[in-house]
Amino acid sequence: MNNKVLAENILQLVGGESNVATLVHCATRLRFKIIDNSKVRLAELDALDGVITVVNGSGQLQVVIGNRVPDVFRAFGAISGLLEDDKKKQPSEPSQNTASLLGRLIDLVAGIFTPLLGAMAAAGVLKGALAIVLAAGWLSNKESTYIILHAASDSLFYFLPMLLAITSARKFETNIFVAVSIAGALIYPSIQGLFDGGQPVSFFGLPVVMMKYTGSVIPIIFSVWLMSIIERFLNRHIHESVRNILTPFFLLTLMVPLTLMTIGPIGISISEFVASLFVSIYGFNPIIASALMAAAWQVLVIFGVHWGFVTVFINDISVMGHSFLKAASSPSVFAQSGALLAVMLRAKDKKLKALAGSTFIASLFGITEPGVYGVTLKLKKPFICAVIAAAFGGAVVGYAKSSAISMGMPGLLTLPIFYGDGFIGFLIGCAMAFAGSLVLTLIVGFDEPSAQALPDASASEKKHTAHQPVMPKTAALAPEQITAPVSGALIPLAEVDDKVFSTGVVGPGFAIIPDEGRVYSPVDGHIASTFASGHAIGIRSTAGAEILIHVGINTVQLDGQYFHMQVKEGDEIKKGQLLLTFDLDDIKQAGYDTVTPVVITNSEAWRELHISDKSHSRFGEPVMALLV
Repeated sequence: MNNKVLAENILQLVGGESNVATLVHCATRLRFKIIDNSKVRLAELDALDGVITVVNGSGQLQVVIGNRVPDVFRAFGAISGLLEDDKKKQPSEPSQNTASLLGRLIDLVAGIFTPLLGAMAAAGVLKGALAIVLAAGWLSNKESTYIILHAASDSLFYFLPMLLAITSARKFETNIFVAVSIAGALIYPSIQGLFDGGQPVSFFGLPVVMMKYTGSVIPIIFSVWLMSIIERFLNRHIHESVRNILTPFFLLTLMVPLTLMTIGPIGISISEFVASLFVSIYGFNPIIASALMAAAWQVLVIFGVHWGFVTVFINDISVMGHSFLKAASSPSVFAQSGALLAVMLRAKDKKLKALAGSTFIASLFGITEPGVYGVTLKLKKPFICAVIAAAFGGAVVGYAKSSAISMGMPGLLTLPIFYGDGFIGFLIGCAMAFAGSLVLTLIVGFDEPSAQALPDASASEKKHTAHQPVMPKTAALAPEQITAPVSGALIPLAEVDDKVFSTGVVGPGFAIIPDEGRVYSPVDGHIASTFASGHAIGIRSTAGAEILIHVGINTVQLDGQYFHMQVKEGDEIKKGQLLLTFDLDDIKQAGYDTVTPVVITNSEAWRELHISDKSHSRFGEPVMALLV
């Protein structure tokens, strides 16, 4: 299956573009933040050709693809608007509100740090290689060649606050350029000069505690988060005619001094405290600490909760210049490689042998998820053997006090990021984890499942037979008459100034330019979903139609202002019942388009859809017919 077809099928099975709040990817998996989990067809998604497995938890739906995940991710940009920087999603849908604090934290960390990890790993490899070159005497740190390459390797870490400002602004949905300007001010030469000078600094008589912000992590993230709150407040109270100038002006004028005076010093102090805390724990017994980290790492990766430690790794590197815990997690990767090689050598089933072989090669370069989900975890015993071997390898790494000078997936290509004190011990520990897992798996063995039960990690080996949309299981569908929920001018959906609706991504339907601010039920049925912002309603009719009524374009940004919901999720409703009122004139004055799309989100379940061609309709008048 090609990447575009795979992306189309995945998007459909997660409930469509309208059901995805955010989408990012890591080395092997797509990470969806879903609006309504009930719309996700997990079993069909897990069985989809080209998908290795699906993990739903910690506030994310993780679809494991394997090595070609960047290509599939880019395909989502071609078929949807999910990758657009200015894409705004409903911020307070049910699944997000009910997500655990841990789930929200993991989603936040993943969204902020994932885009940087590839560049960070590359810079770390270069930094490590330069350290090896210096130690070997092949270059001097006074030579221009070294200076140029060192700048290339160190610039990401020096300007880290500016890069985090970009990813944080995207995550908190605030102005990227203002966020970068704030970060730039923190590392501006004259500001750093005030820190280096050691003289008292004040702002309008108020004392400013100067800190060094190059390479810092926490201050800019907190600053951008606070900025996003203030920006939304300002946008609600500043007229749109001057909003584009005055809002950034107030943000810059307020946030730079506020960050330097409060957020920055507090953030730096937290960073130093966290780093010292983990150094103390590690220093108590580095052998036990490293063994536990190595044994637990792949388990944490399975559930996607390893992101909490990624933040600690990056913070350690920014504060101390290295991370002991990052090095301690690495033997687990090589242990999985050893287990995969053992499966490849011992398996009798040709498909299992081929799958283990292909994922073994990927694991040598740090990409373990295809092998873990597709082979070792399914076979159970090889995974357990790898965990045991990783613990012994981690103990050796801890004994040697090995550390990492940068982020990056542990593998053969990224070995230079671990160069320094304890590097030989690191290599021995990883080799022990690999060899121990290999031998232990060969001795213990495993029970081979039937060939039919194994996942297909190579989509090119099969002909994809699901080019047509996957039909949902529907019960007792019946012909349906959809009446106008709003009085006003009737227009084709293609004329709506929002490509999510106009291109039919959400589904077919019609739109109404309302004459009044009242929405009535177009069918008998029940309320399937409501939104905290009050701008939209999801309905399921007694005949089986799933209908979305969306008042206005981008009106979610009003955060519920001017909307007054008259029903709640789960309510039984009758055709013509009042569902929602809204202040039509106030929404227009706020600068929002009030056109109201009415969309059938399960249109594939119906044989035909007929839409009236009249130009105006009163609420309650028939507008659309659905035929089975």
